[in-house]
Amino acid sequence: MGSLSRSTEPQHAKLKVSAKVKTFVLDTNVLLHDPQSIHKFEDNNLVIPVEVLEELDAIKTEQSTERGRNARRVHRLLQGLLPDSRSMLEGVKLPGGGTLSVIINRHLTDANLNSPAMRRLRAVLPDLTKKDNRIIACALFVQERFPPPTLLVTKDVNVQLKARAVGLESEDYLNDKVPEAPEERAYREVPVTLYELQRFCSEGRFDLGAETPDGLVANEYLLLRSDEGKTMPARHHGDGTIHRLRIPDFVKAPGGIPIRPRNLEQQFFMDALLDDSLSMITCFGKAGTGKTLLSIACALQQTHDDASRYDGVSISRPVIALGKDIGFLPGTLDEKMKPWLQPYFDALEVLVPANPPKEAPFASKKVSRKKRGHAAAAAGFFTDARPMLSQRAPGAPPLKPYERLIRGGLVEVEALCFIRGRSIARRFFILDEAQQLTPHEVKTVITRIAEDSKIVLIGDPAQIDNPYVDARSNGLVYCRNRMRGQPMAAHVTLTKGERSRLAELAADLL
Repeated sequence: MGSLSRSTEPQHAKLKVSAKVKTFVLDTNVLLHDPQSIHKFEDNNLVIPVEVLEELDAIKTEQSTERGRNARRVHRLLQGLLPDSRSMLEGVKLPGGGTLSVIINRHLTDANLNSPAMRRLRAVLPDLTKKDNRIIACALFVQERFPPPTLLVTKDVNVQLKARAVGLESEDYLNDKVPEAPEERAYREVPVTLYELQRFCSEGRFDLGAETPDGLVANEYLLLRSDEGKTMPARHHGDGTIHRLRIPDFVKAPGGIPIRPRNLEQQFFMDALLDDSLSMITCFGKAGTGKTLLSIACALQQTHDDASRYDGVSISRPVIALGKDIGFLPGTLDEKMKPWLQPYFDALEVLVPANPPKEAPFASKKVSRKKRGHAAAAAGFFTDARPMLSQRAPGAPPLKPYERLIRGGLVEVEALCFIRGRSIARRFFILDEAQQLTPHEVKTVITRIAEDSKIVLIGDPAQIDNPYVDARSNGLVYCRNRMRGQPMAAHVTLTKGERSRLAELAADLL
């Protein structure tokens, strides 16, 4: 490893030199994305430009955001690793190998230095008041002054392109990216004999034995197919044992309309949603495949079931990214969040239409006192809507059915940015648009889930608006990859659009 020592020039780090060692210069967004990235570059040199400290100092005052928390965390880490000014200039060994240094670009402080790299930089990027350009300039200084190959690590694609334009190698932060994988399959088919298929249908389970496909993991969904073309869906429970799906003919929200799976993939999804042994489900699917509608329908049915462990349904989504400030919208928190959460109000309105059935689907059902209270508050329109109507202000529009579900506490639609510190017990938690989150943010959400709760993460990895994650590094894909094969986790991919023929065509062609 070799320790850092002073050079004969004004103090700066003397980096480790080896044929296999590289020097990585970190951009601010990498540290904000993963504060622990400092410890994830193995036995290499790590350099932080002083401009990055300036940017972190400006961000650390954001009290209610994830960026602010991560900036403060980075400062605490650096304070522990670089306890005094001498260590900042000379660098230190890292516990896991490699070195860490904070670099001041002397080309910007000493105008008399003659540097071909800086002349090249000023010709391409003349405005050195921009922090991005100054960070690139610092990386060029390191590249010019020290022997090991230098790479600028940034999650900003534009910074990567500018760095390459001035002759500096640059790459994304790769530590939290999932491995390259072939095109996502919704399920795999397993060939069986007609006798085995009939036996599976009658017994509800079957041991694949030597026919178990390679790489089959727990809770993976399959389609059994005989030579005669007969098929049967199944779920692998581990050790080559498969079980028949357990799904009802339909699911229904209190007072709502019946919802049935329209295709095989939705049958897989419904089986996972209704299985209490699964505490976490991830679901990939393009627009219109039924991710949100089916998950809310199954959640509401289970919440109303007296034998269920859930007291209510929580629905949330990131406001572009976890912790994004939503104060730019006027009004109360509910009014601010309404534009972001309108898709769930739309789904609830489909599930519980304004003209409900005349008879309550749970009228003759024996329910607990606690859930009877939920039902009375959330669905008072089933028996007599007049008391509810009399409580409204004069001239106010009548409450929609889903608004009664929310007011009764059965459904909670909330802002994700305030989830830190909570413990979510006995709730069916649906996190939509999870592909917009970083792996750290998804971890923050999942670690809030207490016993007897379930979390469903849904999204489309092909539709990402967050500039600092991509199809391989977003929280939804990362979570699916790391939790794959765990007994309490399952994954489903939905590929067939069911919203409309137009929506399906647009999703495929546009």
